[in-house]
Amino acid sequence: MKVVTFIPARGGSKGLKKKNLKILAGKPLIAWPIQHALKSKYVDDVVVTTDDKDIAKVSKEFGANIPFLRPESISGDLATTEDTLKHALEEYEKLYSKVDLCVFLTCTDIFRKPEWIDQAIEIMINDNELESVFSGHKTHKNFWQKNENGKWERLKDWMATYSSRQVRRYIVREDTGLCCVSKSYIWREGRRIGNNVDVLENSDFLTAVDIHTKKDLKIAELLLNMRLAGDL
Repeated sequence: MKVVTFIPARGGSKGLKKKNLKILAGKPLIAWPIQHALKSKYVDDVVVTTDDKDIAKVSKEFGANIPFLRPESISGDLATTEDTLKHALEEYEKLYSKVDLCVFLTCTDIFRKPEWIDQAIEIMINDNELESVFSGHKTHKNFWQKNENGKWERLKDWMATYSSRQVRRYIVREDTGLCCVSKSYIWREGRRIGNNVDVLENSDFLTAVDIHTKKDLKIAELLLNMRLAGDL
């Protein structure tokens, strides 16, 4: 079984220019997911898909494989992650061999625990019916949405009943950027995750941190330094 991690990192980020090369706790942002993936005992290759030569150079320095540069057609603001992943897988398989499991990590979700990658892969290996396993944050909070008439309504009817957190149902926020493992045919079909899934649940509030602005970066660095020091 061949397992490959793919990390998208385009050069044209708008909210924070050259975001993926910004230094976070002593390392470029792109280095964090690369090093997390390299710790896996199952991952055979770690690929960064980028359109930027500087990102490619730094990624190689931290141990990633850059077998191709992403074309301009899927590097703009309107390009989807699914387009990027499909292209990366197809180009990789042209150069190497067929991939069985694809691991998706992002640079902006840095509060993953590296062991989540192997845990998700093992869940996939042990249940052949599964199409995807991804990280998800548990929450007991109520959520509301506007219906087609513009009226606010609860996301789920059971949220109208308030009970103690210990016995209350919960929902999970999908965080595929932290860790997502899918069978390769899912990506070939232009999807990120399949319909038959399992969720690697966590209750770590830091997983909500997503880096897209200068302020996000400052907050992430403060929190990451506290975590590295054992204070969080």
